[in-house]
Amino acid sequence: MTNEVRVRYAPSPTGHLHIGNARTALFNYLFARSQGGKFIIRIEDTDIKRNIEGGEESQLTYLKWLGMNWDESIDVGGHYGPYRQTERLDIYREYWQDLLDRGLAYKCYCTEEELEQEREEQIARGENPRYSGKHRDLTDEQRAAFEAEGRVASIRFRVPENKTFTFDDIVKGEISFTTEDTGDFVIVKKDGIPTYNFAVAIDDHLMKISHVLRGEDHISNTPRQLMIYEALNWEAPIFGHMTLIVNENHKKLSKRDESIIQFIEQYDNLGYLPEAMFNFIALLGWSPEGEEEIFSREELTKIFDAKRLSKSPAVFDTHKLSHLNNVYIKNADTDRITALAVPHLQKAGRLPAELSEEQQQWAHDLVALYQEQMTSASDIVELSEVFFRTHLQMDHESQLIIGEEHVSTVLSALLEKIKASDEFSPTRAAALIKEVQKETGFKGKQLFMPIRVALTGEMHGRDLNHTIYLLGRDRVIERLASQIKG
Repeated sequence: MTNEVRVRYAPSPTGHLHIGNARTALFNYLFARSQGGKFIIRIEDTDIKRNIEGGEESQLTYLKWLGMNWDESIDVGGHYGPYRQTERLDIYREYWQDLLDRGLAYKCYCTEEELEQEREEQIARGENPRYSGKHRDLTDEQRAAFEAEGRVASIRFRVPENKTFTFDDIVKGEISFTTEDTGDFVIVKKDGIPTYNFAVAIDDHLMKISHVLRGEDHISNTPRQLMIYEALNWEAPIFGHMTLIVNENHKKLSKRDESIIQFIEQYDNLGYLPEAMFNFIALLGWSPEGEEEIFSREELTKIFDAKRLSKSPAVFDTHKLSHLNNVYIKNADTDRITALAVPHLQKAGRLPAELSEEQQQWAHDLVALYQEQMTSASDIVELSEVFFRTHLQMDHESQLIIGEEHVSTVLSALLEKIKASDEFSPTRAAALIKEVQKETGFKGKQLFMPIRVALTGEMHGRDLNHTIYLLGRDRVIERLASQIKG
């Protein structure tokens, strides 16, 4: 093992980048960067039947979107490639042949039907199902006979009997396993493709991986990998198994859990900011010192300490994510948020596909009005609905306000001033309302509330002067006139 910190994120292209995988990548990234080490991405694509089109691309695209870069991978090269497992089959073959030659692995000709029958019989006897080892010591004649039948062999690792494997986990502390309940496991499938535990051990060694940080669902894989390391006389890396991510009901995060958006691409499409997502994911199972929760990527890189990885499940708090993203949106440049929000308005039919310069400026001003309230760019559609209604719908309280005796006086005065004004701007709207106050004697709620209700149908909202401006002169005149009682 090298003295240099070298960690890897090794996704399978069987799906798009999921929040759990993103966290694994992010913690490895932060660990490498905080230690001045290397961050490697290796594509583990040997489960060929489950690989999906675009899976590999999604992984890399959305890791970049989150703000991560890497030192070695399929796209940037490196000294330890290839970085795609299906391009490393000749490498694996050398090592499984070595294990066969030394009697540490053997060919197994059992059919799926035979293995299933064996499992069923063991379960019926109340035993933990495991491979019995029936083909452990076949003679050359027996192997030849099976091959004459047309049977294709898998290769199994010969698990040492009654041995204990212990490792010191960064998160969990000391963990021990005995081989008592572990049957000889397959390291090469019948199609000649190595299994996960065999390939990953070889890759981690040859790529000089010093630390393996991954989810705790991989703990059960670790003893098998340790057996491979021992059989090949290699030193194992240091392991750290992060706790599960759970939902707000403390149930394990499942891809079927529709209460939580689970894929990074979906957050991008909704208009979440990548730096907010990076910040949020970094707090899923890791905590900094102190109470602060808002950190830039650079700050997180400086303060990340693997010793502060949580021993308790990480709760995916959707409210916390909304809060964090809102903070980042509020502090972002309005041009950037407008660029994210406009496609949502276009998709909702609120804006045309092609915007004139005037429409672009209007959209910018609209976003500026609501930017402080937005938890994602897609929120603009619902927040700005008042500007796109053809008919105002008022609740009972709003109807009571618009029905007050003095309201027509206020609205009539404002209507005439707007009609007579050459200028139409937020500043001018404020000045005209002030003139109405002086002219009618009504102020405060008696002045502002009727105007807002008449124009929006609502008692509360964003800055009234900017709301008037964004509604536009014609619509303001129309709405004021419609609420003036004859």
